[in-house]
Amino acid sequence: MNVTVWNSTKKMILALFLLCMMMPFLSSCTDDDDYTVGVWYKRSALDGPVRGYAAAFTIGNKGYIATGYNGSATEPFLNDLWVYDIDGNYWTQLSDMPTAASYRNKAVGFTVGEKGYITTGIGDNNVCMKDTWEYDPATDAWTQQDDFAGGVRYGALAFNIGNYGYVGTGFDTSNYKKDFYKFDPSAATGSQWTIVSGMSVDKRMFGTAFVIDDIAYILGGEANSSYPTDFWSYDPSTGICTALRDIADVNSDEDYDDDYDNIARSGAVSFVIDGKGYFVTGGTGSKKSDYWVYDPDTDLWSGDSDDDYTPFALLNSGNQGSSRVCAVSFSTGTRGFVLTGSASSSSFLDDMYELSPYENRDE
Repeated sequence: MNVTVWNSTKKMILALFLLCMMMPFLSSCTDDDDYTVGVWYKRSALDGPVRGYAAAFTIGNKGYIATGYNGSATEPFLNDLWVYDIDGNYWTQLSDMPTAASYRNKAVGFTVGEKGYITTGIGDNNVCMKDTWEYDPATDAWTQQDDFAGGVRYGALAFNIGNYGYVGTGFDTSNYKKDFYKFDPSAATGSQWTIVSGMSVDKRMFGTAFVIDDIAYILGGEANSSYPTDFWSYDPSTGICTALRDIADVNSDEDYDDDYDNIARSGAVSFVIDGKGYFVTGGTGSKKSDYWVYDPDTDLWSGDSDDDYTPFALLNSGNQGSSRVCAVSFSTGTRGFVLTGSASSSSFLDDMYELSPYENRDE
């Protein structure tokens, strides 16, 4: 064999060898079935009692959870308050809500500035409530504020933008609600709540909202034995409430929503990580553990229907995070947590998980 032919043969052999060596790596990079997006990490469980239907708010790097229902035969309604140090991964018990606030569940919480607020809900005497309470972490003290101007209700949703809190929707034991009110803690007593005009959101209870760049996004819930598929944004700087694309496969002329077959639900939670909204857990008769991600730049959702996203119930440690409804969430804007909730009518939870959205979970 001459030198030219031998050198050519050696090059072919070397190329085939390198291709064989690279095949496993090429396969792992291109086969979407080898992993799912997102890893759920188990964090420190709530030190207090198990519960669902609690209220929560976030101040800085601390998450607060209060009230709720645990199904106990003796004290099923709760009035305690706990704080979670997000950086340190530990819990501390704080002052209970005052006796005048009553034990309650199905209330809502929100933050304005450096203080947290809890309003509405159902009291331990099964009476709907409208009182509002302010918690100051600097003094570990509760102070009563103006009653919610929309009247008694439970299963409302809440969010905060700038110096104001917003509360709306819910159920008053007879009627589903769609009204929204703005809360200004700096206003004079008797005028802290004002109605928000022009809100087009449909009636519902147990919906949720998240805020990106001072725009609120509202979705989920239930009304009249159905699960609304409408999705709204609200810009308080203009007062405009805008209908976005439905969270269902309703557009036969477009394919963007072909996988939107499992988003609508009640009793879900939401949070924001790096400018995207996350919509997690909840139920439609059966309880769910999946999550969906919303990109406001494209007005598109991606999620668990195509099995690309790691369900909440699959954790990196091998422990199971139960499917649940009426959990609560903490969100710092860069980190998101889901905790507590109802796994069944008689089973309540105290566990907590954090989503790492940019990691992949091996199948």
